[in-house]
Amino acid sequence: MPFGCLTLGEKKDYNSPSEVADKYDLGQIVKSEEFCEIFRAKDRNTLKMYTCKKFNKKDGRKVRKAAKNEIMILKMVKHHNILQLVDAFETKKEYFIFLELATGREVFDWILDQGYYSERDTSNVMRQVLEAVAYLHSLKIVHRNLKLENLVYFNRLKHSKIVISDFQLAKLENGLIKDPCGTPEYLAPEVVGRQRYGRPVDCWAIGVTMYILLSGNPPFYDDSDEDDDRDKNLFLKILSGDYEFDSPYWDDISDSAKNLVASLMEVDQDQRLTAQEAIAHEWISGNAASDKNIKDGVCAQIEKNFAKAKWKKAVRVTTLMKRLRASEQGDSGAAGAAADPNTPGGAPAPPAGSGDGLAASLKAVLSEKAPDTQTAAISAPSQPSAARQEEQPQARCNGEVPQMLPQRKGD
Repeated sequence: MPFGCLTLGEKKDYNSPSEVADKYDLGQIVKSEEFCEIFRAKDRNTLKMYTCKKFNKKDGRKVRKAAKNEIMILKMVKHHNILQLVDAFETKKEYFIFLELATGREVFDWILDQGYYSERDTSNVMRQVLEAVAYLHSLKIVHRNLKLENLVYFNRLKHSKIVISDFQLAKLENGLIKDPCGTPEYLAPEVVGRQRYGRPVDCWAIGVTMYILLSGNPPFYDDSDEDDDRDKNLFLKILSGDYEFDSPYWDDISDSAKNLVASLMEVDQDQRLTAQEAIAHEWISGNAASDKNIKDGVCAQIEKNFAKAKWKKAVRVTTLMKRLRASEQGDSGAAGAAADPNTPGGAPAPPAGSGDGLAASLKAVLSEKAPDTQTAAISAPSQPSAARQEEQPQARCNGEVPQMLPQRKGD
């Protein structure tokens, strides 16, 4: 299907608004996001339904850049596990992007509705995500915002495929990338540490997603009341790779699943599994995934953890980094309010390896407020106390230091 008359990079031959209206009937706004408004749209000839994203140029340079970037990336890709571009228009005032309509539910909602949910179900979801990401990476495309909210079932049929959506932050890896962006809880250490980064950040985010789907808990979380404290503690845990396969949430999960999670969440991006390597893992391509029903435990944790507004709260990464630095200099309160994470940062990043400086400064700040969150050499996992098992799960990382680091494959 032709993509209107849109030619990126040119400022002439705009589509007229009537061209859009003549071809598509736009319904009510489904939701508003930072960059765009989302509508349901009907093709007037075929009566087929699509999703329409409308970007208003008057909303600023970043909005215009996000629209052009998403169109450019989506015109490059064609994969059955990626929501496909159908049409695109540019008028003098707006960009319109028409996408396939996914009528299924988010993965969380699907899990909650199941009578039976096992590692094999998670393995099936992760296999599809990994195949799509391996395809993107073969084109040198980094998604940069992989998270559960961007994984949806294409329809409501029993064996519906999973599709990846939201390519506003996706970027071609022409050399290593500098600008930090994404959703804080899914950020890789090299992004938090302001190092230059590339495709391995997507594999880290897949590891975080897999961890959540198998336990119902996020691997990195802090329940501090103050946003700045929570952000610092969260980032320190990510930089150090401080998470654990804690009891009772991981008691019924196979060693093979834990091995894959640890290999994807390897702090050293050079040692981290690639998407293609993860596909070949026995838990994805073999028979290592358990078929034991883990629904009750996972659903209980999902409902407790992810209904929390502070988890879903949007935080713009660039602003967050600046706020942390201001706090380090005794400039607390100077930073502005948090905005959406789905905003590419414009500040240049220091060379690779400079993450150690941020880690050290974060530790220095935290040592004044939360000395028990410091880590040195971390050994084998310890058994959690009975009191900890009775804690609310969203606070389980607060105070006690996780005692397990991800191990490199082959260690």
